[in-house]
Amino acid sequence: MDIGGHRFFSKDERVMNFWKELMPIQGKNSFDDEKLGREKELNEGGPDPEKEDNVMLIRHRVSRIYYMKKFFDYPISMKPETFKNMGLGRTLKAGFSYLKSAVVKKEETSLENFYINRFGKVLYSMFFEKYTEKLWGRHPSEISADWGSQRVKGISITAVIKDMFHKTFGKKNSDNTETSLIEQFWYPKYGPGQLWETLADNVVNKGATLKKGYGVKKLNFENGKIVSVECDVNGNVETIKGDIFISTMPMNDLVAGFNGIDVPQNIVDIAKGLPFRDFITVGILVDKLNLENKTNIKTLGNIVPDCWIYVQEPEVKMCRIQIFNNWSPYLVKDAENKVWIGLEYTCEEGDKYWNMSDEEFIDFAVDELVSMNIINKNQVEDAHREKIKKAYPAYFDTYKDIDKLINYLDNIDNLYCIGRNGQHHYNNMDHSMVTAMEAAKNIRDDVKDKSNIWNVNTDKAYHEEKK
Repeated sequence: MDIGGHRFFSKDERVMNFWKELMPIQGKNSFDDEKLGREKELNEGGPDPEKEDNVMLIRHRVSRIYYMKKFFDYPISMKPETFKNMGLGRTLKAGFSYLKSAVVKKEETSLENFYINRFGKVLYSMFFEKYTEKLWGRHPSEISADWGSQRVKGISITAVIKDMFHKTFGKKNSDNTETSLIEQFWYPKYGPGQLWETLADNVVNKGATLKKGYGVKKLNFENGKIVSVECDVNGNVETIKGDIFISTMPMNDLVAGFNGIDVPQNIVDIAKGLPFRDFITVGILVDKLNLENKTNIKTLGNIVPDCWIYVQEPEVKMCRIQIFNNWSPYLVKDAENKVWIGLEYTCEEGDKYWNMSDEEFIDFAVDELVSMNIINKNQVEDAHREKIKKAYPAYFDTYKDIDKLINYLDNIDNLYCIGRNGQHHYNNMDHSMVTAMEAAKNIRDDVKDKSNIWNVNTDKAYHEEKK
């Protein structure tokens, strides 16, 4: 199972080259080449994944919204089918609402206003409001617009129209495409964990020591610097000394572990109050889906071609359906005759969903699929549940004061915070990698200013321009 879905795509050439060096690409190496037909993917040059395991596949990105038991493109497109699904009345209301938003802009004090400025009130109410509340457990009016700035970037009705123009009249490439509109990505044959296992093997072969299963409990300070960490290893305490410390742990756990330094109370409170959304995914194996493939995209077993299906239906708690067959057929034992799907949920650690037994939650998830007429209950052949703590850093509560916490941490000379939880930024995988690259560069060059590490994925141009 892929926990949450990880598309290997970046506009940063350092990241793309890093991935490619670790695992050769099956098929053409450029996203600017003509789209590959799925039926040709295994024979487009490069290593043959049928014979070699350590390869990246070129995949086609298809994601749609399931709403009112109909499919809508994600992001919303200007296709006739979209207007047909919405109906004449909703389409007219959405059009006038968008025109109003283009003229009368709201101050972007919240995620709600961020979305309305880009899509209009009607489309926001249809496709963003309830889904966002389901995802985060908060209404968009309570969430900082920073979330939209980092995750949605330049996506808007205007961006969608520009994307359609490039498809029709120009050569579409990674430079003129918003990240959320990409149509191809790379994907390891056996899922994203395979790439990191390959990387781990490589660094060990080069002399590094990797210690796994260590839970950091304390960070010991002397003279304002970290000198060691105390770790729990199978119930035993082990102290590890060091001169430089790079942290990907959640910022609240990081500060809570500081020992030998007087942390100001306001910093303690900010760190303690940073919110997260926890994650549950259920894998369901079925012999078929009740959804028909009405697209012109060929798939193994003629299932729907989606990587993800965003579940917009407000009466279910499920956020997305991930179809593993379409990420890599090698994730499924019999991809031509079985469908392996992941059902994604967000919750809070300790709530009723988190505390359900595996059997209870799987039954709950299956019932939701049945209520949407996606499967029949008697089609389920196997199931598995995974729970992930602090999967998504959230942008409310004390997040508004995070700059004070960042400034405090930056004054710890030998500490570098990177990654999604390490910076409390809802970064994509490639952004998290870039924070690591920037930290390594600063350490190598003895650069004390850490602003370049924190500024990854805060500038809109990061997504829109090639670096």
